[in-house]
Amino acid sequence: MNTFFSADYIVPVTSEAIKNGVVEVTEDGVIEGVYLPNHPNLQGRAINRKEGIIVPGFVNAHCHLELSHMLGVIPKGTGLVPFLQRVISLRAADERLVQKAMEAADAQLYNNGIVAVGDHANTNLSAAVKARSSIHYHTFIEVIGFEPDTASQKLAEARKIRHLFSNEAVSITAHAPYSVSKELFRLLNEEAIRSNKSLSVHNQESEEENRLFRYKAGQFLDFYQALGRDISGFRAQARNSLQTFMSYISPETPVLLVHNTYTSPKDIFFIERLERNVSWCFCPNANLYIEGVLPKLRNFVAYRHKITLGTDSLASNDRLCILSELKTLHQHFPELLFSETIKWATLNGALFLGIAGKYGSLEIGKAPGLNLLTDTDGLTITPDTEVVRLI
Repeated sequence: MNTFFSADYIVPVTSEAIKNGVVEVTEDGVIEGVYLPNHPNLQGRAINRKEGIIVPGFVNAHCHLELSHMLGVIPKGTGLVPFLQRVISLRAADERLVQKAMEAADAQLYNNGIVAVGDHANTNLSAAVKARSSIHYHTFIEVIGFEPDTASQKLAEARKIRHLFSNEAVSITAHAPYSVSKELFRLLNEEAIRSNKSLSVHNQESEEENRLFRYKAGQFLDFYQALGRDISGFRAQARNSLQTFMSYISPETPVLLVHNTYTSPKDIFFIERLERNVSWCFCPNANLYIEGVLPKLRNFVAYRHKITLGTDSLASNDRLCILSELKTLHQHFPELLFSETIKWATLNGALFLGIAGKYGSLEIGKAPGLNLLTDTDGLTITPDTEVVRLI
């Protein structure tokens, strides 16, 4: 039997919000109709009335399930390079502890109304959790290799890990400009083209990344030395990292650029001018956790490239909750409209992950999940807003 949900507003995402609208869903969660309150199809129907805003399930475009056991372990405000050093030192842990933490994180994602996740992984540890989950995961096998002569070996290792995941929603990607050589970037781009997949790359999360590429200076030099990495072949580029590594990637390759905390207006214009196939992903709570700084969001919204949202990991966030990310954005950028940011939290992530045929908007034939946002102010979320998963 179909269920009819109504709320103060229904937000389909692909069309205007409907005041006192109604959405009809099957027992399997498929949308059969989105109606104005006086639609004839509603006559004689039992309406499940809610207070608040009904939206599609959230899409978390960037996460690291493997790091869930690090919740609360790394202090806030360390800066990126010390944070990375902590992650490396703490990554090895009892596998039972890691599995238990990932199970809890998966449940948290689900309970917070998240229906799909773009997840970075360095091993196959998360494969079993994802296979059992009700959430759609696209796993990006993350490759690290700054030394040019290791490029082929690193790609071969990633291919072996990819085959240990059971579904088709898995691909190989670069970790970050400071951890991937030019040679490896080019191999990963060829792999993406060959497999018809996208790349998801950490970008400009720290000003230290730009210092490395502009001047071959800063904290990353000490970072490499501590790891025993030889970067003698790396040369200063006299430009920011984004403008450097994107030249190694074909224009047609879809790329999700994650964080962008220190992306400059010139960097954004570079992407726009060359019409690169890029989506931006912001993880505001993680940025505040690590660097205490948010991206200059106003520089991004005027351009045509799509914006998505992610939570990053529990090593750099207190919660895996897209609503919490939305709250942070609206707190710091009050001029933002919820009618726009809800696209970042739903449809745009689904489009990048290639799953917009099912997720991201309330349209007939889709099964995107339903979230109720409570304690809202008209079509605006408030600091008291919570998410209740309806389906």
